[in-house]
Amino acid sequence: MVKYDPFSKLPSSAELPCSDDTPVDNENQNFVPNLLLFLLKFIWANRLDWFFGVDMAIYHTTGVSHLVPVVPDGFLSLGVERFKGNVLRKSYVLWEENDVVPIFALEIVSLTYGGEYDKKMSVYARLGVLYYVIYNPEYWRRDQHQPLEVYRLVNGEYKLQIGEPFWMPEIGLGIGRGSYIDGEVELEVLYWYDAQSVRYQTPEEVAQQERNQRQLAQQQAAEMTELLERYRQRFGELPDA
Repeated sequence: MVKYDPFSKLPSSAELPCSDDTPVDNENQNFVPNLLLFLLKFIWANRLDWFFGVDMAIYHTTGVSHLVPVVPDGFLSLGVERFKGNVLRKSYVLWEENDVVPIFALEIVSLTYGGEYDKKMSVYARLGVLYYVIYNPEYWRRDQHQPLEVYRLVNGEYKLQIGEPFWMPEIGLGIGRGSYIDGEVELEVLYWYDAQSVRYQTPEEVAQQERNQRQLAQQQAAEMTELLERYRQRFGELPDA
């Protein structure tokens, strides 16, 4: 008797929808994970073994159907190809990724509650996502939770972690809140942090810091030149060194 294998004819990514088409109801759900992706491109510029998806469907075989994805606001996988050749991923399909499960998933709570603290948490635990982060800056009092919660999977169950920024050694990054300046507006967002709890700066911040250092060096050089000129005018030529 031939045993039927339900996973022998799994669909390809080209045959699957790229998301669940659920519209976001606040800007954070797009901006925050895209900022984390943008920073990773800068932090890990020389690495090609990672992928960060934003509002992208994850297809897996641990749920009711392999055709029903889970769609985090953001997720990170390690040990996978950064790019699939010259083609960008439309979705993240585990059976096309050597069954590499994302190590990190991010959900941002919105006005319309989406099961972040129960239904989705159960899905991610069953899938085996090591770190599950829930960011709830607006509705945390309503939901009786903290604005930022980091959970780690321990023996199949998520345990709430303590500390912010929280260091994730398996990833080599920390996660925490910080301020983002957009023009004259200061926004709270999520950032990556290093092992010393120092926030990774954006390329714009690094460039501005370098400009400030050059301007300071130029100012100090000009002040020294002016001081030497005053000395020369008062005492004549400078003595030989």
